[in-house]
Amino acid sequence: MGVETRMEVQLAAKLFRGFGDPTRLSILEELAEAGELRVKDLVDRLGGSQSNISGHVACLKDCGLVDDRPEGRQIFYRISAPEVVAALRSAEELLALSGQKIELCPNYRLDR
Repeated sequence: MGVETRMEVQLAAKLFRGFGDPTRLSILEELAEAGELRVKDLVDRLGGSQSNISGHVACLKDCGLVDDRPEGRQIFYRISAPEVVAALRSAEELLALSGQKIELCPNYRLDR
């Protein structure tokens, strides 16, 4: 494996770590469903603290997965590209095929 390929694999792993956090994944799902939401809306839908949700939204924005749109004193967040939603839907399809094996996999526990 060449240096460039290793770098691409590491970058892909970093992307999947972003998707791997349950809160960030829930935020992306909510934004995919609703289109645009404020942090307050996400807190109301997901629970948790405003600072926690805000931090995860900032992470998603820093990584380019989420964009924002200021409107007066409010900021609305949305998914930045249709490919993000496509990745979420592809994951759903993969889980439909192998979700039971993933759930039973001893290497990754759901409670971590």
